[in-house]
Amino acid sequence: MRGGGGGGHPGFRPVDTEAQRRANASAPRIPNLGARVVGLFRPYLWSIVFTGVLVVLGAGIAVVPPLLVQRVFDDALFPVDGSAPDLTLLWQLVLAMIGLFLLGAAVGVLQTWLTSTVGNRVTGDLRTTLFDHLQAMELAFFTRTKTGVIQSRLQNDVGGVSGVLTNTVTSILGNAVTVVASLVAMIIIDWRLTIIAVVLMPFLVIVQRRVGQVRARIAGETQESLSELTSITQETLSVSGILLSKSFNRQRTESARYADENANQVRLQVRRAMSGQGFFAVVQVLMASVPAVIYLVSGYFISGGADAITAGTIVAFTTVQARLLMPLMGLMRVSLDLQTSSALFARIFEYVDLVPAISDAPDAIDVADAPGPLGRIEFREVVFRYPDAAPDARPTLRGVSFAAEPGQHVAFVGPSGAGKTTVLYLTPRLYEASGGSVLFAGEDVRRLRQESIVDSVGIVSQETYLFHATIRENLRYAKPDATDAELEAACRAANIHHVIAGFEKGYDTIVGERGYRLSGGEKQRIAIARVLLKDPPVLLLDEATSALDTVSERVVQEALDAASRGRTTLTIAHRLSTVIGADVIHVVEGGRIVESGTHAELIAAGGLYAELAAQQLASSRILEAERALESDA
Repeated sequence: MRGGGGGGHPGFRPVDTEAQRRANASAPRIPNLGARVVGLFRPYLWSIVFTGVLVVLGAGIAVVPPLLVQRVFDDALFPVDGSAPDLTLLWQLVLAMIGLFLLGAAVGVLQTWLTSTVGNRVTGDLRTTLFDHLQAMELAFFTRTKTGVIQSRLQNDVGGVSGVLTNTVTSILGNAVTVVASLVAMIIIDWRLTIIAVVLMPFLVIVQRRVGQVRARIAGETQESLSELTSITQETLSVSGILLSKSFNRQRTESARYADENANQVRLQVRRAMSGQGFFAVVQVLMASVPAVIYLVSGYFISGGADAITAGTIVAFTTVQARLLMPLMGLMRVSLDLQTSSALFARIFEYVDLVPAISDAPDAIDVADAPGPLGRIEFREVVFRYPDAAPDARPTLRGVSFAAEPGQHVAFVGPSGAGKTTVLYLTPRLYEASGGSVLFAGEDVRRLRQESIVDSVGIVSQETYLFHATIRENLRYAKPDATDAELEAACRAANIHHVIAGFEKGYDTIVGERGYRLSGGEKQRIAIARVLLKDPPVLLLDEATSALDTVSERVVQEALDAASRGRTTLTIAHRLSTVIGADVIHVVEGGRIVESGTHAELIAAGGLYAELAAQQLASSRILEAERALESDA
């Protein structure tokens, strides 16, 4: 075990044992956890075996120099027969000691390299496995799970696994060997002094633990304060956060909030540095007292004419005894370390064992092999209920049926929460229908390979997501091998090329986090260009213009109209003006399609669609009147 702690007092690890035990107790119960953990390390078996040999060898080497020290004093420097120092023997012993130090250092370096290599490779394997598995999870998993929880699994829990081999296993083995070897060496040097040292050692260990617990509690509070500081930083210094604070003129409030927490952090750091100073003084006294007591007892032994108590014996014994404390402290934490390691693995395997709610059937086929025409979409009495919905809750969709022919533009309108977006997500099987069937190219989506469906679909949503990268890199996310000419053609079709060409760096312009350096209309048109680059036969538009102003909406709508030509297009619209030209408009209310027809037919029917159209017309007239008043003023 490597001692280490704050405040210049080695050996005190600021670990809140009670908090750690509570965290361990909350870990899930995984069957055959031990066997599964061993399985992770199996590919590196021989490296682990060799590491174990090195640990034992290094611990054994560490206790040999004190035995040589005894000979240096008793045989070379101060021979017991009173003769002159034996320089030849002294050279031999000194060279042997230096050789052992060099060997021990080499063994330590090799052991560190092996444990680090194996631990980090296992960590890397596990992280990749977990990330791949999460990629396969259905969309609903991510809508009900906090992103921070997923990140914690990937970063904190998986990151802690590398310490299992480098800290826990090697610490247990190394400390056990060191304790046994030290006790054996002490007995060989003088069994009587060993009894005295062993009797005093528990007092020293108990005081060490007490100091560690005091510092651990303060360390826990310090970490919580640091987490709060980090949270404040993320909230207020992100693009969205800084925009919010500036728009409400709350910069001073946020600065004051940060200053208060920072002052708390300073106070805790001072407490941490000063905590347990009285305990440390006691520990230092005890650490110095053990050798002092040995000297005192040795004096009585020598005065009483006891044999074999020489200067070399005393120096060698106190040297070995000093090596015994830290390994003992390490062994006292074995149980907690093992529980912590098991808890880390359990939390990781909990996610690895998640079964995706949506997966390909064993006999799934590609869309290209489906019997119907590519681009045909059909819903047959589809029912959908979210997995986490209450049993007595009304289904999101109830008996929805419609068909979209290749190249047809089908729109869905209706009140918020009616189930329109769910229809779109069921089409590429991002969600699984609870009842009925969804057909894609004439085949039930449950019999098609999901990747094949997604390859045939392009989605443009209301919230455009762009990476913090160049426009070129964002576009090539859809087609990594796209040529510059293909990028330009897609952007021309999306009515955005002339805007990009006007930027100083053109397609190499960095868009900023989530595209914040671009306007809403520019982001949306880049998203459309990205879909066009994919060139899918089916286009899904989820209120792609609802968050835009009138001018931007018109420009983006022109790009969407161009993108939808020759493709089956399903559109969810909040503004009815964007779907007037659709071939079919389905009005959704309460999870059902209550009306269907063209714009003219639905207006003539005088139903819900006509009511929605009247409301939006009234709203637009009010806005026009307001603008007129503002211009007159």
